[in-house]
Amino acid sequence: MITHIQGRLVELNPAYAVIECNGVGYMLNISLNTYSKLGDSESCKLYSHLAVKEDSHTLYGFHNKLERKIFRLLISVSGVGASTARVILSSMLPEEIRDAIVSEDVVMIKSVKGIGAKTAQRIILDLKDKMLKAFDDMEITIKSGNRNREEALSALEVLGFPMKAVHKLIDKLLEKDPQMEVEELVKQALKQL
Repeated sequence: MITHIQGRLVELNPAYAVIECNGVGYMLNISLNTYSKLGDSESCKLYSHLAVKEDSHTLYGFHNKLERKIFRLLISVSGVGASTARVILSSMLPEEIRDAIVSEDVVMIKSVKGIGAKTAQRIILDLKDKMLKAFDDMEITIKSGNRNREEALSALEVLGFPMKAVHKLIDKLLEKDPQMEVEELVKQALKQL
């Protein structure tokens, strides 16, 4: 198993990176998160996952171990392949994915292009306990118990605002005042959108 590749970054685009290591160029499929973290760096280290199929061997690269761990958990779900997992990692930060699964936030997972309600529910059902075990040493913020949050998100969704931006904004407002009422949350969010 190849656990990481460190070398000179010779080619980079949003879908893959090529790292030259001792004269050999390794092509690693990457997420947009990893792409944005690599930037203009000449030397880099990517944590990797090797997917072996009967017709191909494909390397996936990740900026950190958390992203790789989330990827491996996602591909363990029936119906979620490497491409879908990469889309999810490109749409949300690894921490957001972890928190959405643990807090059973179907709406957040469903906001990823190509993920329907059934797939989102299957991801949550299959991974919630695994996430809690895998990240028991990390702080996980469970937000689903906040009914005001859910109602404010629902109201803003009905008004047509993009869910990803709305989630971040509502969570930021609740960090400042966890007891904020629904009406106030919506008003504050509308001022900032």
